[in-house]
Amino acid sequence: MQEVSIKYGCNPHQKPARLYMKKGELPVTILNGAPSYINFADALNAWQLVKELKAATGLPAATSFKHVSPAGAAVANPLSDTLKKAYHVENLVLSPVASAYARARGADRMSSFGDFVAISDKVDVSTAKLLSKEVSDGIIAPGYEEEAMEILKKKKRGNYVILKMDPGYFPEELESKDIYGITLEQLRNNAVISKETFKQIVTECKDFTPEAIRDLLIATITLKYTQSNSICFAYDGQVIGVGAGQQSRIHCTRLAGDKADIWMLRQHPKVLSLRFKAGLKNPDIDNAIDLYLRDDITEVELQEWETLFEEVPAKLTRREKEESIQSFDGVAYSSDAFIPFKDNIDRAAKSSVKYVAQPGGSVRDEDVIKACNTYGMAMCFTSLRLFHH
Repeated sequence: MQEVSIKYGCNPHQKPARLYMKKGELPVTILNGAPSYINFADALNAWQLVKELKAATGLPAATSFKHVSPAGAAVANPLSDTLKKAYHVENLVLSPVASAYARARGADRMSSFGDFVAISDKVDVSTAKLLSKEVSDGIIAPGYEEEAMEILKKKKRGNYVILKMDPGYFPEELESKDIYGITLEQLRNNAVISKETFKQIVTECKDFTPEAIRDLLIATITLKYTQSNSICFAYDGQVIGVGAGQQSRIHCTRLAGDKADIWMLRQHPKVLSLRFKAGLKNPDIDNAIDLYLRDDITEVELQEWETLFEEVPAKLTRREKEESIQSFDGVAYSSDAFIPFKDNIDRAAKSSVKYVAQPGGSVRDEDVIKACNTYGMAMCFTSLRLFHH
């Protein structure tokens, strides 16, 4: 098959639309549903991310994509009881593949609502059962167990998009993109990110643990498929905050850092002990927790929010939040381009960042290095810019 007709492009008025190969057969097969233009855009970017994560770490990988950027990404790593509760999976038996997706989805549960999923390995029953409980638009993977397929086909009244990707497919070296009727062409981003990427350590602290290297691999590969400018925080084998598509790098850092803080605070004992009214669905619980952790909640939001609980809880104090966030030791931070000002490091420190990876090359590199030294961070220069547009 060389071509697939699509109902419309990014928006309903953008017709006609299609997916096609200029030569050769399409490496992706539609097993169920009618994928949209955006579904395919998410799927093909997401597949590259998990394929590279698996190659770099040797572990099954998963990502949760929304609007052509990852909301979360992770490799297989067992979940603590605390994380299981925070992710609403405490009653599920998770295979390694399922644990990778639970972590990817758990990075930013609000942004992952209605996601497109990519899995590096065959989708098993454990992963399908986890997905059956989540609001999701579709999935791409190299294969599916028969029972897993039957579970997934029941989602969205039988319209859940299921795509099978040929794991042996390699694209042409040159890629092109049309903008306003004019074609841009470039060598595709074939940079290989490995442990060697993080060898040039420029700070006084040079202690990059194996876990730090794993998390920097996850963060940096994630950035390769995130709309620029972008910053990624990772911890414990998963992304915990992504700041994507911002014009200013400090805004990326603040956005990613705020998301990372929420991820940490979702595990606070007071959050885990919140008593919601019976029958409340997980997306509503996630929204309620977000409001619980926000400081800028309006009076109208507060009144609506209070109706969701059996008993209205006392909110976390600023000190409780800061102490909880600082209890997480060894967060990794990666930037898709050089860090131009030390304010990024100042903000990263508030979210327990210990390890930093960035290309380097700014006229203010020394200021950034000094800031890392002040906070006891270990930073490396990758000499690899990863803009993605």
